[in-house]
Amino acid sequence: MRKLSLAAALAAALLLSTAAVAGSGKKDDKAKPEAKPDASLVEPQASTTDGSVSVEGHRVDYKAVAGTLVLHGTGDKEDEPQVSMFYVAYMKKGVDPSKRPVTFIYNGGPGSATVWLHMGAFGPKRVVTNDDSHTPAAPYGLINNDYSLLDASDVVFIDAPGAGFSRLIANDEDKSKRAEQMKDRRKAIYGVDGDAHAFAQFVTRFLSKYDRWNSPKYLFGESYGTTRSAVLANILENEDSVDLNGVILLSQILSFDTSIDGPDFNPGIDLPYELALPTYAATAFYHHKLPQQPAALEPFLQEVEQYAMGGYTQALMAGSRLGDAQKQAVAEKLHQYTGLPVAYLLKANLRVTGGMFEHELQTDGDTTTGRLDTRFSGPAIDPLSKDSEYDPQSSAISSAYVAAFNDYVRTDLKFGKNRQYRLFADIDHWDFSHKAPGAHGEALQSSTNVMPDLATAMKTNPNLKVYLNGGYYDLATPFFAADYEMHHLPIPASLESNISYSWYPSGHMVYAHEPSLKLLHDNVARFIEQTDNVK
Repeated sequence: MRKLSLAAALAAALLLSTAAVAGSGKKDDKAKPEAKPDASLVEPQASTTDGSVSVEGHRVDYKAVAGTLVLHGTGDKEDEPQVSMFYVAYMKKGVDPSKRPVTFIYNGGPGSATVWLHMGAFGPKRVVTNDDSHTPAAPYGLINNDYSLLDASDVVFIDAPGAGFSRLIANDEDKSKRAEQMKDRRKAIYGVDGDAHAFAQFVTRFLSKYDRWNSPKYLFGESYGTTRSAVLANILENEDSVDLNGVILLSQILSFDTSIDGPDFNPGIDLPYELALPTYAATAFYHHKLPQQPAALEPFLQEVEQYAMGGYTQALMAGSRLGDAQKQAVAEKLHQYTGLPVAYLLKANLRVTGGMFEHELQTDGDTTTGRLDTRFSGPAIDPLSKDSEYDPQSSAISSAYVAAFNDYVRTDLKFGKNRQYRLFADIDHWDFSHKAPGAHGEALQSSTNVMPDLATAMKTNPNLKVYLNGGYYDLATPFFAADYEMHHLPIPASLESNISYSWYPSGHMVYAHEPSLKLLHDNVARFIEQTDNVK
């Protein structure tokens, strides 16, 4: 098997679907280019429909716009169309737009469409999936979303460049030059900074098109979308003079040095093992794999967190200096918290990656534990493998989301006929290098860390509020890692009260668990109401 770089491994690990699903729709860009770009790409498109949704008993009438905005280059290329960005905006009828909050919503990937948050969390329709097991094949249920965010804010779901109906644009009539243009587009946009600048241009164009410059403004990103939000918030605040009311983060990763997906590529960095331990404990609790089952989850997690930052951290910092007796004691403690055998923990040198844990926790039944949501389980593909080889949660619900949206966008929103909806952009390489605010010289090539970006946005706009949400059963972006990042932001103590936190008994896609979706909706709606500055 070809070895991946750390950045490549982390990029692959953060994809919100299996490779089989992500591979759908990857052929278009490789087809022979036409003499001229499709007119639907170089000109904005829009389909407007009307609808209503009942949110926790309250009716909201809205106008829906499914369409595209065209992004252009900068400098001498400012008249050159480069990206056609697809979005679906839902705007409440009968209100003053200048006083109505607007929330820009996107998933991560990087390069993911926003079908997940659209059809699972905050759109007016919601796809029905099983709570912690595989959802049966079509037909799938599409119901009124009692927890749509439309009661609190207008919402704009944005597909990343190259994903969904969004497309990169090559506009030279010469075929060979078009191929070079497309290569240049990919290089410029498929990376931490290029992606964030594309989203920033989208936001400002949307504000102009729909006269929303004076509206309260929010960003809502999930997974890699939280990475994007940190960079995007800083760009909007300090390059485009767009002060935000709030940044809402779901299943956060700001520093990739905290990721449990790739620490074995990065020896000497033990932080991911320490920060993942509470999620291992929560998962073992859920599946009743602990030697002694605690009475309640949250008090148990508080105990595990204290050990993770105390005795466990000290043991891993000792490295080869850790004596045999100490190592044995730590392994026995980890066994109490994870359910993994002491012998296995010793053989792993007390360091278990996410993939190893997913494979081993239920290996006695040849069962693989989920990654995005560890409440899910599925048959192991290879019981003798070191790591899990697929994600049971992604396999359990992805088809329902994809089918439901493809039908809904064409039937209800009247957009997308004869077009292919891509779950992921066709990305050969994602540039994880990033030039942090205040850094001199070229962009850093080390592990991505956008904590300085969010900190700068908060310091230059001291009224900016940040709201972190996460699930206890998320091994893609463990909740304790997100908590750690927030408590290590380089901000003054006076701004720490601008950050609030909520944790849920769910996974990466918190909203896939309906009771957690209700809590998420209520919490986010309350956050917007408290920060929109509308009197």
